[in-house]
Amino acid sequence: MQSSGHRFRDIEHHPLLAENDSYDSSSSEADMADRVWFIRDGCGMVCAVMTWFLVVYADFVVTFVMLLPSKDFWYSVINGVLFNCLAVLALSSHLRTMLTDPGAVPKGNATKEYMESLHLKPGEVIYKCPKCCSIKPERAHHCSICKRCIRKMDHHCPWVNNCVGEKNQRFFVLFTLLFAWVLGVIFFIIKFILFTECSDFSPPVTVILMVFLCLEGFLFLTFTAVMFGTQIHSICNDETEIERLKSEKPTWERRLRWEGMKSVFGGQPSLLWINPFAGFQIRQLLLRAKKGGPEFSV
Repeated sequence: MQSSGHRFRDIEHHPLLAENDSYDSSSSEADMADRVWFIRDGCGMVCAVMTWFLVVYADFVVTFVMLLPSKDFWYSVINGVLFNCLAVLALSSHLRTMLTDPGAVPKGNATKEYMESLHLKPGEVIYKCPKCCSIKPERAHHCSICKRCIRKMDHHCPWVNNCVGEKNQRFFVLFTLLFAWVLGVIFFIIKFILFTECSDFSPPVTVILMVFLCLEGFLFLTFTAVMFGTQIHSICNDETEIERLKSEKPTWERRLRWEGMKSVFGGQPSLLWINPFAGFQIRQLLLRAKKGGPEFSV
């Protein structure tokens, strides 16, 4: 978040759009609501594909190299179902994070007409982003990759090809948690199967597959566990990562601990907190695809 002085200079040196500049806030909001959010960033799309590849690769090795050759039928079935359920939930959380609007402020709404509709009090100061010509709400930051101001922006994560913000933080937290569980189950299965079962693959191939799986598990389990911890810390302290790094003094009423968790995940603690499908409506998604196409250009 920029300091108040810098924001004031933004307003001072970058005046509001002229009156003849067209901007319809209602049509802009409706257009955003009718389209699926997707960021066209090459690096982000590559990282997102790599994330899916890592999960699919882990699923292949666990299923075909470790579980199917096992002589313990029920052990293979239980662990296979558990692993694949966690993998599906993790990938679903990844999709929800990537395709959910993180809280973008409409572009170009810094017009006199729009400000008049806000019914501001005399002397009240509002801040304009000079990069996307939008009225910047409190705690919003501009993302150079999304090219938008994002409400309560925590950071831009290339692994989900999106910003983590007000509206999709819960899905990002679920993704890091479930992905860590997926990798944890891998190590649990390895502990009981390694060197005790014979794979259908040749020994050199089996060793290579297992080595890469162990490396993936160790590296990304550490990474996702750290990310999950930092996200929970940010939520419980009602402070985004950007605000923490910039050591900004809070000008808002903080929601600490459980209040912060409930504000992000919604309502009282329940199984819905770990359900990435909560609030998902397939009919609405199909209508959006028909109206606005599969992507939302930013």
